[in-house]
Order: sequence, then C-alpha cells, then structure tokens
Amino acid sequence: MLRRLGARADHGGDWATHWLDNQTHLKPSTHERYAGIIREHIRPKWDRVTLANVSHADVQKWVTALSKTRSPATVRKVHRVLSLILNMAVKDGRLARNVATGVNLPRPTKEEQRFLTHAQVDALAEACARPTDVSKHRRLDERENQTYRLVVLFLAYTGVRFGEMAALRVNRLDLTRRRATIAESVTVVQGKGLVWGTPKSHERRQVPIPRFLVAELRDHIACKEPDELVFNGVRGGGPLRAPIFRAGFHVAAAAIGIPELHPHELRHTAASFAIASGADVKVVQQMLGHSSAAMTMDVYGHLFSDRLDEVADALDTARSEAARSAAAVANAQNPVAKVLPNADVVDLAAYKAKGKTAGQAPNSAGAPGEIRTRAPASGGRCSIP
Repeated sequence: MLRRLGARADHGGDWATHWLDNQTHLKPSTHERYAGIIREHIRPKWDRVTLANVSHADVQKWVTALSKTRSPATVRKVHRVLSLILNMAVKDGRLARNVATGVNLPRPTKEEQRFLTHAQVDALAEACARPTDVSKHRRLDERENQTYRLVVLFLAYTGVRFGEMAALRVNRLDLTRRRATIAESVTVVQGKGLVWGTPKSHERRQVPIPRFLVAELRDHIACKEPDELVFNGVRGGGPLRAPIFRAGFHVAAAAIGIPELHPHELRHTAASFAIASGADVKVVQQMLGHSSAAMTMDVYGHLFSDRLDEVADALDTARSEAARSAAAVANAQNPVAKVLPNADVVDLAAYKAKGKTAGQAPNSAGAPGEIRTRAPASGGRCSIP
C-alpha cells in the first residue's frame, strides 16, 4: 500500500507518490500509466533512497540495467517519469538540481509501420464480422457481428482512435456533409472501469467520411436515438471495450495472414490512404487530431516523400504553361505574328528599319542574306546587322 507523505517525504517512493497525487491535470489513462511506471519501476529501486542521496551516476546505472530487459521506448518513458518527479523536488527546494538530466538513454527505434491495402481492409472487416472459431454455445446473433465489420471500416478510413470511435454518438454524425465530430473519448482504466473524457488533444475536431461509408452508416443508425452511441458492445448495449474487441480482431487478422495486427494500426492505414489520395500535412494533422503538423511529419513524413516525383512533375507542367502563356501574350502584341502565327518573335522595329514587310518575316531556312538567323552553335539571339 502506498504510504502517505510524512516524515519520509524525502524518500524516493513517497516523493513519487506525492508527485503523482498532484498530477490532477492528466487524463485518467495517462495518470494510470504513470502510476504503473511508479509501481513497477520507480518504487522498487528508489523507495528507500533519500532524494539527496540519488546521484547522476546511480540514475545512469539504473537506466543502463533497465535497457537490457526493456525496449528503448519503455526505458525512455520510465526515465521521463523519474525526471518529472525529481524536477518537482528541485522546484520544492529539496534538491539543488535534477540528477536525471543528461543521462544517456537508448536510441529510440521506430517500429516498422504496417499499412493495409484496400483489399486487406475489406478482408479484415469480413473476418471480424464472421469469425471462423465461434463457440457453438454462442447465441446465433453473436456468431455474426456486422457492427465489428463497420468498426474496422470506420477506423481504417477516418483514422480516429478506438476510444474516440467508441464514444461517438449519432447526433455527431452529419451524413449529409459526410463529417463526424470527434468530441469525446472513452477508455477502460484499471480499477475505474470506463472513463469518459475529451479526445487526446483535448480539442474537438471533424473528420471526413468516404461516400461508400455514408450509406452503411445511415442504415446502421436508422433506428437509433440522437444521443445513442453509434457503435455498441455486443452485450449490454454500452460502448465497445477495446480488450474485448481486440480478442476477436487478433483472430481475424491472423486468419487473413496479418498476425499480431493491432487495431491502432488501422489509424496508420487511414493516414496512408489520405496521403496517397493527395491530402497535405495540415489536412492529415486535423484528421488524426495531432497537436502539430511537426508531429504528423515525424510519424508519417516518409509517406509524403514518396510524392516528390509528383512535385517535380507539377513544377515542370507549371513552367511549361507559364512559358506558353508568355509566348501567347507576346505574339498577340506583335503584328508579324498575326500574319505568320507560327513565326518566332522578332524585333519588329529593327525589321521595319530594313524596309521589309510583315509577309517577309525571317525564318531559319532561306532567310534573306542581310538577316541573321539564330546560330545553333552560338545560342545567341536573332539579330540584324
């Protein structure tokens, strides 16, 4: 049981508890994640160590040992929590400096992202709707679940998080405009059950709905009240719970040849579909609810680089069109061009000075002797002596 802050407040374990108790601004899921890190990693190591006796070398040794059994991402998260705890101790005057600052951390390794094709999304949706390993003891209406099929399609083509999808209500669907307003999220938190709150960014946003999904959603919500959830759990009518959905999802993914697929990877798929269709980084940022375009680029920037050839081709096209437009303007202002529309633009004043008529416009073959045509070798302009 966690001890309350008292005579041993300067010990690592109690100070960690004191710090966590004051993080009331955190979302419940984040608060629980920090609590788990403190229980599993920080208290076992620092519980009986006074804050003043925690050295930079001690923290480095601890991080190095942790790196041998945990992933770089986990180590960095654990170190961040310890650093936040010690930072409050500095602000409170219990430490002169934060000894966790400057610790050498394992380099983060980006996991290879998987992006499903349209055909794979359809196959996954069907496999979730009609699982092959359903127990014969299940009710008939539980052996086939079209809601799960629609959930897979909605996640893969809107990019919303699972909790945002589970909290979506009918009155936040505008099928005429093909928009869904993401204003809530619901998450299962250990010891607290279902916890409702705002989306991760704390801001509501609108996401686009493809036309093919509009018809299916319209049929799906036909008999629902405006305040009802769009997607309900199989039993009880409450919101879908991620752990329950994942169980069937993993089986369906393995059945179509994509083992260990996580529902969150459908969010990556939605981003890849949007980028491939021509969406720019700001649109993708808004769609996914990222806090900044920099975050979007950090996660999906490599997908935008695949379109560099498109940019180069577009620049070529724009340059050619600009040149044609400029030539058209010049020809429109040149009387010679009206007689000989295909003639090159010449210096009309110099040409008239030689007493030539517009009908004797120079050309590269058979030009009058006193008119010099452009020399291929020199690349210079056409000039008249």
